[in-house]
Amino acid sequence: MTSSVARDRVAVVVNGNAKQVTDDLVEILDQIVKSGDLFVSRSLEEGHEIAKTIAARGYPTVLTGGGDGTFVQMVTWIALECRAKGYEEPRFGLLRLGTGNALAWVLGAQNKKGRGVVADLARLRREGGERDLRLLSIEGTLTPFAGLGVDALAIEHFTDTKAKFQKIPVLRKFGVGGLAHAVSIMGRTMPEVLVRPRQRVTIINRGGDAVLLDDEGRTRETFKDGDVMFEGTSRSVSASTIPYWGFGARIFPFADDREDRFSLRVIDIGSVDVALNIRKIWRGSYRDPRVSDFLTEKVLIRFDEPVPLQVGGDFAGKRREVEMSLADPIRVVDYYAPPPVEP
Repeated sequence: MTSSVARDRVAVVVNGNAKQVTDDLVEILDQIVKSGDLFVSRSLEEGHEIAKTIAARGYPTVLTGGGDGTFVQMVTWIALECRAKGYEEPRFGLLRLGTGNALAWVLGAQNKKGRGVVADLARLRREGGERDLRLLSIEGTLTPFAGLGVDALAIEHFTDTKAKFQKIPVLRKFGVGGLAHAVSIMGRTMPEVLVRPRQRVTIINRGGDAVLLDDEGRTRETFKDGDVMFEGTSRSVSASTIPYWGFGARIFPFADDREDRFSLRVIDIGSVDVALNIRKIWRGSYRDPRVSDFLTEKVLIRFDEPVPLQVGGDFAGKRREVEMSLADPIRVVDYYAPPPVEP
């Protein structure tokens, strides 16, 4: 379907609940983008309707402002709507208005506490390139990363801590920032991991050949469709198509190694190991026999007991079994990529 809007139009969708999305910022954005192209979403219902409107209008570019979860939701809703109705899919971009923003490190979005958003809108027309971004498909959601276990538990605790902060006036402004993260991780997640029994997990290959990597990223073992890739105890099973998990932490050092596979990391280290090796873990250089790295196309992950699940940095409840697969890529605005050459 042909777009009904001009090729230079940009739809901007911001999460009205994000910490940095203030009334002043919304007013500034409304002055920058053309009338009717700014959308503020404060609920899932509003987000769904906004996605339908954007898909129907045929915007060539859609930017989301908020955390990675906002990006994941809008990309999923808009892409599925376009594919169902036969509309042309837009390219997507990120305005860095969330807390972790793993994608900001991948796509070069600025921060500056909101001022970078204005700069990025200007850069979009002047120097922004584009490229394909691979995504995972998990229960119908398109996302660059997801996980079961400790990382999802940390997000569950942060979500709960944030809700409690919002009820206390003096702490309300810290509810979605670093303080809430620190309180939830140090006060709840790490102590719970110390006493929480490790869960048994079985991971089965459901796609093309999967590989287990050695410490240097070389193939150590290959698995065919139907093979058991891993069976044992684990504190976390995480998957990603990008190296970063959030805050610039390079949790998936092998995620860019193959375009036709995503990174799957099985971790069985504890809180003390994390504390003692945090710098290496952050840089992506930490190696340990209890950390197994795979490159795979599609897997079935089955735990003995239900464990927390996070998708795109948002807590998604608890699951005993989850299937993850590589999805069709989307086009994204990438400030690290060279701008297109005009004919």
